[in-house]
Amino acid sequence: MDLSNKVVVITGAGRGIGRAMALAFAAKGAVIAGLDLHESDLAETCSLCKAAGARALALTVDVTSEAQVIAGFDAVVSAFGRFDVLVNNAGVTKDALLVKAKDGAIASKMSLAQWQAVVDVNLTGVFLCGREAAERMIRLGHGGLIVNISSISREGNAGQTNYSATKAGVAAMTVVWAKELARHGIRSAAIAPGFCATEILAAMKPETVAKVKSAIPLNRLGEPAEIASTAVFIAENDFVTGRVIAVDGGLRL
Repeated sequence: MDLSNKVVVITGAGRGIGRAMALAFAAKGAVIAGLDLHESDLAETCSLCKAAGARALALTVDVTSEAQVIAGFDAVVSAFGRFDVLVNNAGVTKDALLVKAKDGAIASKMSLAQWQAVVDVNLTGVFLCGREAAERMIRLGHGGLIVNISSISREGNAGQTNYSATKAGVAAMTVVWAKELARHGIRSAAIAPGFCATEILAAMKPETVAKVKSAIPLNRLGEPAEIASTAVFIAENDFVTGRVIAVDGGLRL
């Protein structure tokens, strides 16, 4: 895919990997539609894209709301007349042990609210955005691409029952969509990042970050730009579909 003037829709575009995605696609001449709940962060992302010479649209959308996703995607098509790429990047964490106990005494357990909050954004949100993107790509008749963001945690990471389950689900949906949508000229692929230098890790204690890095063969965190460049590679290589590409510095959980 030649990305020049292609419309790339990115969820969770306000900061971190989402912002890096927006800037990477903007550098390729794409038109950026950024979706996020955090208006000020999203406005800054769009300003940076415009400074790089790209057209950019900011849309405040909650990906867990079917009505908001439909309205947001309709606004993209109305503004630009195209819908070429979706990057399903929005995600949250609500970490906890399934059951925390000591000497037979139960201290805490993952709450249903913690479970549901992550499922709503990471799984239902990806489903809604993927479905609505595919519908518009089919109606417009020019094919397209859906890039989902899974995670190294899809293999199962302690303290992340909810997150791991959703990211495994995202990987599975990616393969299903590749099979179902190929007849319409739509590809579907995913990226499974390892630990990256984002706001979440920046908020951790230095000793915790050091422990994380020590387990990575490359002995460093990934950069958001490295995840973004993988998305650009997927977009530009028309033979990539139905695969989850791990970008994790060699780490195995």
